[in-house]
Amino acid sequence: MLSVEIKDGDKQVGILAAVEKVFKTGSKGYFGMGKIQIGEKRYQVQVQLIEIGSKPKTED
Repeated sequence: MLSVEIKDGDKQVGILAAVEKVFKTGSKGYFGMGKIQIGEKRYQVQVQLIEIGSKPKTED
């Protein structure tokens, strides 16, 4: 699991957990989603980290 820190300048406004995932395409990486509050407003947040070159090669 990764922790993704969300900042507004130097101020931390949220932390999002991203867990390992194998995407539908076969690519490997991390995915997380959640809600954070910045001032009076709430936001829905998503993060994807996809390993470049991790998608399995298909045979032609």
